[in-house]
Amino acid sequence: MTRNKSFDGNKPVLYLIATPIGNLKEMSPRALEVISEMDIIAAEDTRNAFSLLANFGIKKELFSLREHNEIEASKHLLEKILSGKKVAYMSDAGYPCISDPGYLLVQEMIKNDVCVSTISGSSAFINALVASGLETKHFYFYGFLSAKENEAKEEILSLKGYKNTLIFYEAPHRINKTLNLLRDNLGNRKVCLARELTKINEEYIRGTLDELVQIDEATIKGEIVLIVEGNNDENVIEDAKIVARVDYFIKLGLSQKDAINVVSEEYGVNRNHIKKLVF
Repeated sequence: MTRNKSFDGNKPVLYLIATPIGNLKEMSPRALEVISEMDIIAAEDTRNAFSLLANFGIKKELFSLREHNEIEASKHLLEKILSGKKVAYMSDAGYPCISDPGYLLVQEMIKNDVCVSTISGSSAFINALVASGLETKHFYFYGFLSAKENEAKEEILSLKGYKNTLIFYEAPHRINKTLNLLRDNLGNRKVCLARELTKINEEYIRGTLDELVQIDEATIKGEIVLIVEGNNDENVIEDAKIVARVDYFIKLGLSQKDAINVVSEEYGVNRNHIKKLVF
């Protein structure tokens, strides 16, 4: 167990800065104050970071930390922080680490006893969720589905029994395919498509999956958040019951593979989901 006070004055701190998801006025005074105090601003795309900071009259040394160099970049930033430099990391939009790089950077800092502190800001999925009209008490944020259709289908099926509201990110050129996959594998649930959040063309499209699959994809521009109703079927099979049923058939003499196949057919549950439960 470790306990770190972020601002005790004796330990170095890495700041994670949430940036606007559209409207630049969402950049908080505290975020600008912290950025102004930094020696180095690490960012997923330094070109976007340069443009954002230029809007506020700030010029800083920029360093690129993205998905493909995160391990090496994290070690480099650790060295800079331990040498006394003040460092912050920000994503292109929204929070670092949320469907964006940053997780490995945070791990590297924690491993080396460097404090990590987050500067609050905008979050696309929170904005979309609270205005969706769907259940907000419990929700499950999934992020992007796989770009490969078969894998995306398996991911969706693994979520079919969840009673919590489901949240996905999606790009406009894939939105029709994703809506169809969701409808075909989850059924005709309520859904809210939120796009261009906080921008002049912000739009919320609310309806059912049957309705939204008919939308002309050409009219859907910008980054998208999909809020999907959870499973309200009272007959949803609990995971523990599935595992117990597999164990029952194994005790009767079936192989694990055959037991999984039998339970899959019996309960109408995806085989790969059952495999993940029993392995």
